This record gives sequence, C-alpha cells and structure tokens, in this order.
Amino acid sequence: MSKIEVKANFTVDEAGHIEGLAWPFGSPDRVGDMIEKGAFATAKAPIPMLAFHEQREAVGVWDEIIETDAGLQVKGRLLIADLPRAREVHALIRERALSGLSIGFASTKAMPRRGTRGRTISALDLLEISVVAVGAHPGARITSVKEHDMTDTNETPDIAALEAKMTAMEQKADTSALVARLDKLEAKANRHQGTTEGKAEPTEERKAFAAYLRHGDKMAEEDRKALNVTSDTQGGFLAPPEMSTEVIRDLIEYSPIRSYASVRNTGADSVIFPTRGDITNAQWVGEMEPHNESTITFGQKEVEVHELATFVDISNRLLQDAPIAETEVRTALAEDFGKKEAEAFLWGTGVKMPEGVMVNTAIPEVANGHAANLSTDALIRLMYSLPQAYRSRGAWAMNGTTLGILRTLKDTQGQYIWQTSLQAGQPETILGRPVIEMVDLEDIAANQHPIVYGDFSAYRIVDRLSMSILVDPYSRARERITRIHATRRVGGAVLQPARFRKLRMSTS
Repeated sequence: MSKIEVKANFTVDEAGHIEGLAWPFGSPDRVGDMIEKGAFATAKAPIPMLAFHEQREAVGVWDEIIETDAGLQVKGRLLIADLPRAREVHALIRERALSGLSIGFASTKAMPRRGTRGRTISALDLLEISVVAVGAHPGARITSVKEHDMTDTNETPDIAALEAKMTAMEQKADTSALVARLDKLEAKANRHQGTTEGKAEPTEERKAFAAYLRHGDKMAEEDRKALNVTSDTQGGFLAPPEMSTEVIRDLIEYSPIRSYASVRNTGADSVIFPTRGDITNAQWVGEMEPHNESTITFGQKEVEVHELATFVDISNRLLQDAPIAETEVRTALAEDFGKKEAEAFLWGTGVKMPEGVMVNTAIPEVANGHAANLSTDALIRLMYSLPQAYRSRGAWAMNGTTLGILRTLKDTQGQYIWQTSLQAGQPETILGRPVIEMVDLEDIAANQHPIVYGDFSAYRIVDRLSMSILVDPYSRARERITRIHATRRVGGAVLQPARFRKLRMSTS
C-alpha cells in the first residue's frame, strides 16, 4: 500500500475514504444557528459529496450518515480513480489545505433563538455535504482520510514545509490551457462592441422573422419560405423557438408563481390529469370474515389552454433596425402577458382564462382571529394545518404591503418571525419557509385573504411555447406605424387544493 508521511506522523493511503463530523450538536455555528439531534432523521445515504457547495464540483459520495450524541457522523469516498477534481481535493486534504465539512440543507422546521440572530432547527432535508476550507460550524471537520488522522494533536505542523509543497505543486501544474482561456476572454472583452465575432449566428428562421417584422407581407420570398414551416393557422407566423423561450423566461419577473408552480408544455388545447379521491378501505378481519369494498374513487381534472391576445405599435423607423425591434417587441409582450397571467393565476375564473388559486373554493381557510391585525398565532396555525408532507415543501405568498406589516411581527419570546437570508441566492423566510411576493394578492382588511401558504407545485401551468405574431402595416400606415399583433396560449388550475391554506381576516 502506497503511503505518504506528513508532519504530524499521520499516514494516508490512496483509497480516498473520508470520515468526519459534518455537524456537532450542542453548539451554534458562526451565524448563530443550532441544529438539534433528530433533525437529520430523514437523511439517507448515499448523498453527493461536493467541493465548496458547487453543484458542478461533485467529487465523491457519502455512503454512511449516522446521528450520534456528538453530532452527524459521516463516511464517504472521493472518486479519485475516476475524477481529476477528486484527486485534487484529495491532495489538498492530505496537505491540510482543506479540513472542514459543510452541509447543504433546506430547513423544514425552525424557530428563532431567543436573544440571538440565529435559529434552532429541529427538522431539515439534507441535500449534500461539501469539503471546504472553513466550515460554517467550527466543529465540523474531516477526522480522517482513511489512515490519515486529521484530529488535533499537540504537535505543531511545519507551516514552511507545507508552503514549500504547495509551491512545488503549483509549479508542476500545467497552466497553459488556463492561460490560453484567459487570453481569449481578455481579447473578447477588448473587442469593439459592434462586431459580431464570437456570437452565435442567428438561424435562418430568426433572420426571416426579423425581416417579417420590418416588411410584413412584403418580405422576400426566401424569407417567406423559411417561415412557412411555422405558419399559424389563424394568420401570421409563429415566433421562432428562440424568441418564444425568451418570452417565457421574461414572464417570471412579472409572474413569480411560475418559479414555484409545476409548469408543463403542450401542443393540445387541453391536458387531462387523472385524480384519486381517497385511499383504499383496508380493515382488520378475522378468518373467513368478509370485508367491505373500497370506497376509493378515480376522476380527472382538465386544464384548458386559453388564448391571451395583445398588440404593440412600433414606428417604422425603429423597425429598420431589426435587432432593436425584436428586443422591443419581446420586452413589451413579455410585460403585458406577464402581468395579465400573474393576475389570472391568482384570480382567474376559469372561463376564457386560467383558474386562479384564490377562487378555488376547495382550498381550506384559517381565521386570523381579528379582522384588521395580523396574528402570529394564526400564521402558525395556518402553516401547521397542512399535512407534514406538504408543509415541508410550502411557501408563503403575499403582496408587498402585507409583507411590510408582517416583518414587524414577533413571537411570544419577542423574536421576529421574519428571518433574513444569510446565504446568497437563498430566499428570506417566515417560520423557516420561503416568501413569494405576489402583487395581486389582497391587502389586509376585513374578510380579505391577504396570505396564502402552500405547496405551489400543486398549481399546474400549461404552456404552448409558440407565440403567434401577425404584422399589420396598414391600419396606421399614415402615421408610419406598424401594428404587431401577438397571441399566446396558457392554462392553469389547482390540481390538489389540500396542499394550500388561505388566511381569512375574520374572527371565525
């Protein structure tokens, strides 16, 4: 067995096995959070081993995850035989450049800690465990790399020797590819902004569509042929796939429910989803005794795709510059469509428009206990009235006015129930769950529903990606304005009302 000696007289083999303490119980981390014993009850191996919490930096797998009195003990393997990056991480661990562990998780049950800015987390979903230089918890560390013991000793490491080794490793590394890439990026950054070098060449269909925006039916015959494959049966032409995708991406800014709902694409006028009414009617019976039949029922839920139509007027002068015209059309349509569908996903009647969450009468309500003042206790009741399986995936939804009022609420211990996110890219939370700001929800007033909590994946959005465009250069020709008509097809409906709860501002 090949072994490498280190200053502390520890040994390490080349197998790549790691074990350590991913989270110690009984003490807070650097931001004040404490995780209680039992919080990792649902964690099951295997889970990914990442480097520095980078999703693209998977370097191994954790095969064993055990809660002990001390904390979360883990054992895993760096895939050094298959992954070059795993071999680099292995070398850094051996040289003590990496010695910490850090967990990536989503909390499902957390309460603010009294007198601190941190939380006490009693339940969570463990997503990954990363090898890092400095962990979030000072006690989370790698204890060994196979036979290389990483625990503290009284012997002081030779820092100069370690620095010399790291310098030698850097000198041996082949950096030519990295230098070439940096040179290429620098050249691209210094390139004149008007050049098209390095940019993807637009497709023939997109070029033809730009010509259609400029000239309408007077476009060249070769452009018409390029667009014939996507001709809309109602007149006009379907926008190129690239443009349709960009529009949907822009909609998220105006329609935040899209980031949490379940979104599907279809080419049909409606989509039918099967539903189940109940579980089977199992019973305890004795020998030779008959048992009753099951009352389980099956049905279906149809989500219709409705048409949303608008038009935008653009000056003929602006249309002469095709890239600008296309951008302006996309931005204008995305804003108009986005605002309309965001409102429909909440308040749509289901007639010629999607069915909204707030009009679904099957969604249970929880009374606030007061007609004008928000109650912390009511929010807790609202959240825990959901079954645990749905509650752990839930999110809060409210408008900005309600959000501002809610940020001032405190629990019985005087701690704000609002928790600011301490990690970049993570949402702020209320009672440990994320918050979605939806401008179309009601303000706080008697008998209104200002807050919704639920698993928004139970709301199904059905898109038809292709957006139909019809250029009309005639209606406002005397004003040198071209009118561009656009239609989009989208549907939406609540598939499982049991996954939502609405807060009603009333005493009962």
